[in-house]
Amino acid sequence: MERASQFIGQSTAFLDALDRASQAAALERPVLVVGERGTGKELIAERLHRLSLRWDGPLVTMNCAALPETLIEAELFGHEAGAFTGATKARAGRFEEADGGTLFLDELGTLSMGAQERLLRAVEYGEINRIGSSKRVNVDVRIVGATNENLPKMVEDYKFRADLLDRLSFEVITLPPLRVRDGDVDVLADHFGRRMAAELSWDSWPGFDDMAKKELDNYAWPGNVRELRNVVERAVYRSGNANVAINRIEFDPFESIWMPSGSIAAASPFQASAQINSDDSPHEAEEHQSVKQEYQPVIDIDDFRKASETYEKMILETAMEKHRYNQRQTAAALNLSYDQLRHCLKKYDMLG
Repeated sequence: MERASQFIGQSTAFLDALDRASQAAALERPVLVVGERGTGKELIAERLHRLSLRWDGPLVTMNCAALPETLIEAELFGHEAGAFTGATKARAGRFEEADGGTLFLDELGTLSMGAQERLLRAVEYGEINRIGSSKRVNVDVRIVGATNENLPKMVEDYKFRADLLDRLSFEVITLPPLRVRDGDVDVLADHFGRRMAAELSWDSWPGFDDMAKKELDNYAWPGNVRELRNVVERAVYRSGNANVAINRIEFDPFESIWMPSGSIAAASPFQASAQINSDDSPHEAEEHQSVKQEYQPVIDIDDFRKASETYEKMILETAMEKHRYNQRQTAAALNLSYDQLRHCLKKYDMLG
């Protein structure tokens, strides 16, 4: 976690989540933090700890997805010497390290069923057994779990224990994605931009021009605040001029006409059509299907060139509408470079 990070935002959805975390902090109960990647789940865990009665105790973090399944239980509960191959000496686990404080389990949904069973006992009775030992160790730990998975759905699919979910979900704090946090993109972009300008020893902060602000506002931010920070900091350092407002935003650092062809599948209008709806919800898929039907042309099947051009134009119109006429987002969705998309739009007189 970046300790210099702060909670920055003014949207109601964001402030409501922050307020719920503050209220839950004082209670000696488990808390689940749910949200997409980059929404700040680890920062919420830190807030829960710092505002609790355990603030002077340890805050121990474990990313459950970062370890192979065979080592997760030993990492959580510790092990005795000789408990398994490579265990040359006894070692305390994360539970013992967090005694008297808070244990933050990130990517909770990746825990194996065996680890979930042992975790349930630790939460229920406040005691653990090191791997290879029958001796019980009492621990006083508050659990904060985080996930970007739908845990109730995982319970239905028998991938997560229902009784463990019951124990951990005393309070559930769901963090809103950046795309629904009205006004927060501008605030965060200005914050990250100023911070990067200071790092570059600029004498002043020129800000973003109107077009750049519009691009930032229109982007969907699948990586949320973490992605926004990278995009803004990259834009500032590539600008290289403290006296000119930032006017170029590059969302995809890999975008290049020199990208090796083997790394990205070649795009065709037919592949692009499928790509448009690959991430849609059922409602959005139905909506975009109706759009395509509306634009469905009556084509003379004997005129191949005309048929191809008509269909290609229809795909461009559908993709542009979906992405609110943001050309960079549309290009990314169609697996085209920005210049390639501009060429296609110019070809069909769609730049206006």
